Amino acid sequence: MSRFAAAEAAHPTVFPTPAPKKPAPASAAKPATSTKPAAPTPTPYPAPAVLPGRGLAEHPMLYVGEWCRTLSVVNEGKVIWTYSANTKGEWEDAWMLSNGNVLYARLLHVAMVTPEKETVWRHDAPRGSEIATCQPIGLDKVMFVLNGKPPKLFVVNIKTGKTEVEHEIPYDLTKGSPHTQFRRARYTAQGTYLLAFTMMDQVVEYDKNFKEIWKYQVSSPCAVVRLKNGNTLIVNERDVTILEVNPAKEIVWQLTPADLPEDCRFKYAKSCTRLANGNTIVCTQVGRGNPPQLVEVTKDKKVVWMLRDWVNFSGSTAVQVLDDPGFPEVPGQSEH
Repeated sequence: MSRFAAAEAAHPTVFPTPAPKKPAPASAAKPATSTKPAAPTPTPYPAPAVLPGRGLAEHPMLYVGEWCRTLSVVNEGKVIWTYSANTKGEWEDAWMLSNGNVLYARLLHVAMVTPEKETVWRHDAPRGSEIATCQPIGLDKVMFVLNGKPPKLFVVNIKTGKTEVEHEIPYDLTKGSPHTQFRRARYTAQGTYLLAFTMMDQVVEYDKNFKEIWKYQVSSPCAVVRLKNGNTLIVNERDVTILEVNPAKEIVWQLTPADLPEDCRFKYAKSCTRLANGNTIVCTQVGRGNPPQLVEVTKDKKVVWMLRDWVNFSGSTAVQVLDDPGFPEVPGQSEH
């Protein structure tokens, strides 16, 4: 973590100051004649006075928020590193590798940067396509899905520049647009590809030859993770439900907002991660009254931590807890 802190001190994120807006000509001003009443004040989000856990100090983490201005690394209760990429696009997926490099997908491109904020690899999405999911495979390879017409899955060797896999994904192009095709795809420890077809309401697993070997029908799957126990963790975005499904397609665990105390309920679910201790962190993005962005629950659905910090962050898209064991670039060792 000291490397990130030193890099931030040497290369802090600086945003350009927006140009001041030109005042409208006096002749263009219109008199205020509207009698429409003022909009009511939104009802505050019913959160406990003291949130469970230790706030930002609970976990060292890589925080990813779709509409955040930066990627953020948190350690010992402080944001110690940020990266803006100096471009537009939603932050969708990100990984910190064991060598400190950070891989991320930001719709318009996928890239890897060092803690010193130097780009070591980048792939831009062609016009009309998007990249919303990525994963390191070892330190030298990257898997990503190009949402498009048609969508394709790629594996690229970032050292040699060689594309080792480029395969068209079977997709019903009448279902939504490229923007809504895939938000998560994962390469598993078994060497298979696990994809969440958001608008086609299904999770599909393919072998290395892209033969379909497992399918699970579920409404609007936004995120999917293959757990170490062989089960699959799925986020049903439409119904705001987290499902753990075994290979026989039986639901062995699930979490909905109604399972939690009223003042700890999340209103939306974007993705989730399973920790080594068995707890699950739900990433929640939006809601009236600035709700908590991260909610951590035990297997018996007890809330042990909630993060609500709308000063440093926007809503969360994903999170990587950095004190969990294992090498993130080894498929199956990081369940986020």
